[in-house]
Amino acid sequence: MSKRNLLSRWTRIGQRRQALLIEALLAIAAASAAVHFRAFKRAIRMGSLPLTNRPAAGDITDDVRWAVESAARNVPWRAMCIQQGLALQWMLRRRGIDARLHYGIARDEVGELQAHVWVAAGDAVVIGGAQAPRFKCVATYP
Repeated sequence: MSKRNLLSRWTRIGQRRQALLIEALLAIAAASAAVHFRAFKRAIRMGSLPLTNRPAAGDITDDVRWAVESAARNVPWRAMCIQQGLALQWMLRRRGIDARLHYGIARDEVGELQAHVWVAAGDAVVIGGAQAPRFKCVATYP
């Protein structure tokens, strides 16, 4: 993509989404570092921060999901479901939305163990929901 096209897209998304995208890029980077450098139990706590007292104005869940998914597609490393889930949970909980990270496991066709993370807010799965039905939830955070 050319620099001109990228700049044009950046200006069209508006300041609110620009700010969310920058925050999501930082959250993806922090989540990636936590997963890479910390033990699982410590890394998973990144998104489990206490809810703020100020609930988000309106429904911002879709915009935050958009920002996290966009950031994950555009970082120079592969941001997996765990990094995306941690970043999304952290961003939503900062906004007073009770986002829960679900950790599930399943066996693939050859019997190898696989893991997946998805995030739900209330009864709705916000991210990672397409693959979630294949996995048995073994832990929920916080």
